[in-house]
Amino acid sequence: MKRTVLAVLLCSVAADRGLAADLPQAGPPPTAVRYAPAVSYDWSGFYIGVNGGYGVGNSSWNSAAPFTTGNFTTDGLLAGGTIGINYQAGQFVFGFEGDADWAGFKGTSNNAYCSLVTAGAVCQTAEHWLGTARARIGFAVNRLLIFGTAGGASGDIKAGLNPPGTYDASNNFGWTAGGGVEGAITENWTAKIEYLHVDLGNATCPTNCGLAVPMTVPLTENLVRAGINYKFGF
Repeated sequence: MKRTVLAVLLCSVAADRGLAADLPQAGPPPTAVRYAPAVSYDWSGFYIGVNGGYGVGNSSWNSAAPFTTGNFTTDGLLAGGTIGINYQAGQFVFGFEGDADWAGFKGTSNNAYCSLVTAGAVCQTAEHWLGTARARIGFAVNRLLIFGTAGGASGDIKAGLNPPGTYDASNNFGWTAGGGVEGAITENWTAKIEYLHVDLGNATCPTNCGLAVPMTVPLTENLVRAGINYKFGF
């Protein structure tokens, strides 16, 4: 009896092994697909570029006489060149930027004081150049940079009656602050748009501003500029 049971068990094991051999075998485990990590844009480097835009400002003529024109609007176009440097640490970008622009700003007042010397004359304030030197700090999201900026500004303030159209000119120093956004088009080319408030302080008009001389002539401006830069990496 024992021999019969043992024979049956041996036959069962042999049958199970034969059946397992006929079944399809599992293949090797699938190879994991690896993706290369996305490379973030690096804002570090020197850059040069061009910029252009439009501005609206305010001026006035004031004297101790007292004569005053009250505030009047100045506006015009500007265009020029830019140079700067950026250094990126994590997502923060620190930099310094300077620019020099031709400016076509002009504004006039028809205050009655302006025509005391010459009938029909207007009081005119103008500006023909503007430069800034500013620190920048920004937050980078790969190819997009959001930045704030502040620093010094300089420009000429010209004031005089028109006609005759002769002016006293003063090269003034003041301050500027603003912000903007910049985007990387390629590894080297970037484009930006920015807003700047500029305060050039007070100029003095000692000769060509009529009867109540010297006149104090302040000038402030609000600028919107676009620019294109070419970046050289470190």
